[in-house]
Amino acid sequence: MSMFENDQYRWRETYFVLFSSADAPTVTKLQQILQTLNDRFVLTNVRADSDGHAESLTVLAPDDFAALDICYVDGEEVREQVSLLYDDLKPTVSEAAERHRLEQMKQYDARFDVLHFEQLTDMGDGDEADEMLDPSALLLVLDTLVKLTGGIAVDPQAGAML
Repeated sequence: MSMFENDQYRWRETYFVLFSSADAPTVTKLQQILQTLNDRFVLTNVRADSDGHAESLTVLAPDDFAALDICYVDGEEVREQVSLLYDDLKPTVSEAAERHRLEQMKQYDARFDVLHFEQLTDMGDGDEADEMLDPSALLLVLDTLVKLTGGIAVDPQAGAML
């Protein structure tokens, strides 16, 4: 079940972690690493393909009033999107290290979509609490996925590498 189907959560933004499909982790490895990040994370909706590679999972981060749907995508769709992202990002990249990362990106054919959701909280009078969402879980998971896959995190809405 996607967090879109849960009326206790509202979608906020989507990030990508781009990488080579040859570096796609198994669902077991992904679960092990994510569970060690924070003992309060709850992993649900874990799905793997027939080879044991991660297809999707949800990370609930109650302390951060957040949830993350993580979905694996590969193939032509990703290659086309990488080409578009490359064209968008190229004019904004000035440092040598960033240019190197950008050039690496052209080789990627897989991605994790990381959909960030905010947990809605009712303050008892029908109002929702403002500013309860903490981006810590999102940043921690993005960083971990980048290290695990050797890839690059991208904020497609801002047109920026993270």
